[in-house]
Amino acid sequence: MPEFIIEAVNVEFNYPDRTKALNKLSMAVEKGKKTAVLGSNGAGKTTLFLHLNGILKPSGGCLRFAGKEVEYSRKALAELRKKVGIVFQDPDSQLFSASVVQEISFGPINMGLSRDEVLARVSQAMEETGIEQLSGRPTHFLSYGQKKRVTIADILAMDPEVIIFDEPTACLDPRMSEHVAGLLDQLSQKGKTVILSTHDVDLAFTWADHVFVINGGAVSGQGKPEDIFRDREFLIKNSLERPWIIDVFDELVSKGLVLGDCPVPRSREELLDCIPAGESHGRTLLKSIK
Repeated sequence: MPEFIIEAVNVEFNYPDRTKALNKLSMAVEKGKKTAVLGSNGAGKTTLFLHLNGILKPSGGCLRFAGKEVEYSRKALAELRKKVGIVFQDPDSQLFSASVVQEISFGPINMGLSRDEVLARVSQAMEETGIEQLSGRPTHFLSYGQKKRVTIADILAMDPEVIIFDEPTACLDPRMSEHVAGLLDQLSQKGKTVILSTHDVDLAFTWADHVFVINGGAVSGQGKPEDIFRDREFLIKNSLERPWIIDVFDELVSKGLVLGDCPVPRSREELLDCIPAGESHGRTLLKSIK
């Protein structure tokens, strides 16, 4: 049986202006899985994330962590936030310390760790995010991409069980986006439960183990990426595009250029494996698209 580390049960939330952001939303995130949350702007993704570590409290329904209902006392929330970390989409909303080292040290210090442990965690977090050379830099002088990596290091240094990324590759160049995606894989390989929201359907398709689609503050669909992204009617209903790999795969299938028993590929390498070695036309088509 799957072990669910985070569960939302009929969660409702209204903002002070009476905007309904979450509408009886229910979902369960399996421990150790790579989970993508998709949806158009205003669908409720960020509001959901702010509930997952207690920043927001639902007006109806409940949240559970590791099978226990979330409590909202100061002590209980402090414990929850040690286990569930969020990297916000806008790094400027997360950064507040004068220097990079001070910024990344803040969380571990407040966890009551020893000086040596704090320094070790800060060093490891900077190494994993590739920002060792920024250690003494003022945070307000950093580029957007550098700030983004510092906010990721912030959370890594606290070593939570669950790490939530709100649009982690937004506004990053392709090289940095690839680096961040690789880091997400590394975290998953260490046993972390990684949850991300993204508008990048290609990233969600190739990276995630499980996909949730949110529409109008509720889960409109969930499942394996290859199932979600092959349902054309569902994608249209939820304003989602198809990943390029699926489009190319279906085109190659229609032209008889792939092996007959090939499953839906999840990466460029798997797509190439579906094309017979002697089929130069199919391989040329793939190279011309990506």
